[in-house]
Amino acid sequence: MEENEKMQLPENAQRELRPGEQYQPLLSPKKTYPEVTLYSVLMGIAMAVLFSAAAAYLGLKVGQVFEAAIPIAIIAVGVTGMLGKKYGLAQNVIIQSIGGASGSVVAGAIFTIPAIYILGLEVNYMQMVLSSMLGGFLGILFLIPFRKYFVKEMHGKYPFPEATATTQVLVNGEGGGKGAKVLLASGLIGGLYDFVVETFGLWSDKIFTTVTGLGQTIAAKAKLTLGINTSAALLGLGYIIGLKYAVIICAGSLLVWLIILPLIGVLPDGPVLEFITGGAANAAAIDGMSPQEIFTGYARHIGIGAIAMAGIVSIIRSFGVIKSAAGLAVNEFRHKGGETGTTDRTDTDIPMKTLVYGIAIALIAIFAYFAFGGVVENIWQAIVGLVIVTVISFLFTTVAANAIAIVGSNPVSGMTLMTLIIASVVLVAVGLKGNAGMVAAVLIGGVVCTALSVAGSFITDLKIGYWIGSTPKKQEAWKFISIIVSSFTVCGVMLILNQTYNFADPNAIAAPQANAMAAVINPIFSGGSAPWGLYGVGALIALLLVAFKVPALPFALGMFIQIHLNLPLLVGGALAWFVSTRSKDAAVNNARQEKGTLIASGFIAGGALMGVVSVILKFLNVDLSIPGWSAHSAEAVAIIPFLLLCGYMIYASMKKDK
Repeated sequence: MEENEKMQLPENAQRELRPGEQYQPLLSPKKTYPEVTLYSVLMGIAMAVLFSAAAAYLGLKVGQVFEAAIPIAIIAVGVTGMLGKKYGLAQNVIIQSIGGASGSVVAGAIFTIPAIYILGLEVNYMQMVLSSMLGGFLGILFLIPFRKYFVKEMHGKYPFPEATATTQVLVNGEGGGKGAKVLLASGLIGGLYDFVVETFGLWSDKIFTTVTGLGQTIAAKAKLTLGINTSAALLGLGYIIGLKYAVIICAGSLLVWLIILPLIGVLPDGPVLEFITGGAANAAAIDGMSPQEIFTGYARHIGIGAIAMAGIVSIIRSFGVIKSAAGLAVNEFRHKGGETGTTDRTDTDIPMKTLVYGIAIALIAIFAYFAFGGVVENIWQAIVGLVIVTVISFLFTTVAANAIAIVGSNPVSGMTLMTLIIASVVLVAVGLKGNAGMVAAVLIGGVVCTALSVAGSFITDLKIGYWIGSTPKKQEAWKFISIIVSSFTVCGVMLILNQTYNFADPNAIAAPQANAMAAVINPIFSGGSAPWGLYGVGALIALLLVAFKVPALPFALGMFIQIHLNLPLLVGGALAWFVSTRSKDAAVNNARQEKGTLIASGFIAGGALMGVVSVILKFLNVDLSIPGWSAHSAEAVAIIPFLLLCGYMIYASMKKDK
């Protein structure tokens, strides 16, 4: 424990400050602490490698990338406490900040690059690495000028839910790292649970209504089916997301799977069906499709249109944020050449002049990557690609940061879809078509996606540092190292996963966002037309959601992700609500909720990491499945271990009385 430091956040940490009042962080701004040490850097890099691999596997399989901040914070607290490190809190912030880049780089890579394999194209390892790395650099550089606005000027106005949870872990865990034991136990349970599913196949990781004869009949006749993924990792993810947003995401899924799919299935041949399908099918052809095929071929495009419109609305709403934050940055540049005008280390950023030079170097590197890295065919196309990346990344940086600050969820996949649509249309207009055009669009989209993902994640790190009293300049500088490490790691995992599962096989691994990206650009570069009618329907739905004050981005996300991947989020969210409302004592409810968060984090980390082990076994052609045990039997019994897992989460969480 730091000398003379009270290990509890100040009373005004999460409320708006009164006139003349200032926030004083835990670590004194007037003192210097050993933040960046050999231990904190090496530990942070180790966390970046570990969670990059785990998050890449989970994200490609189920379409949801968990934020690694909380698990990394718990591990950092536990290890630092066991080693008896002095001034552990200051070093743990750096560990979390470096390691936390894993989730954001993973999202940028896996939401886009696998689309190249899905389309039957090829990309080499360094092309993938550079797409992730350069995008990550750009996200950091574009966000730093906005740090003061989001973490200081808007103090108490934005809730920062994920930053709040991570900060509480770091601060409360400073007394001995007990949370690490809970994380370890739940990680073992979640990891073994998912390992049994993936390696031995004792029970299935998915249950569909088609497991029964009646369900098969309903699916064939009414185009209606439901399903749920039974993995421990997804259950934990739903717990952390919470009931409110789990309900919104699932509402989007249910709209598609219970209303839109059956509606498409019964439409007669004619103008309405032609509009719905973009002229690509008739009633007879649709009648022979499964609900899954109708969703993949047609209904998902409605979700894509909804996400694109929700992103546009977010940009319009964020214009005031851009103006205010840019004004703060310009004022710094004019008066102090990038210095903050204060001697407090907690308010010092990388100087503005250095940032300007850094942005210029990053943009030159991106241009060189496009022009000479096999991305586009000529200099003119490289310039066009650079303009697309620069404009969209800058505008959407504030959208990503704003979303994280308010709801803790980054709508990066939706914004990337809109980027791909814009990039594809523009690249076709400048003569880049066919396979080469699709590769270019995906790699350009990968740069933007990683930039936005990193920007959203990094604002969380900076807010954590602000509350605790870290030095922003040190967090910012070392973030570049973590981007490099995470980029090499996640791209290596993607190569192994593609060789093991083959992304082009829709039944092998889900990669839902990458499949959506491929579905967007394929018709544009193949001489056809994009399904603008379906996009328009989705855009209209998003506008109606905005009009009725329903969060459009999570709803739209639910519309284009498979329902069996969203329903376990609802179960996890319901468990979070249940364990946090059973007592009349608010303190008991809060304690149970926090312990449940640790258990859920363990499920996520353990399940994802053991999933990587399963992938390695499959890559080595090690088959440990049970002979004679059918997939139908495994699906039929899957509900039993899933209910037992839910029961364990309730029991273990509610044991926490105070």
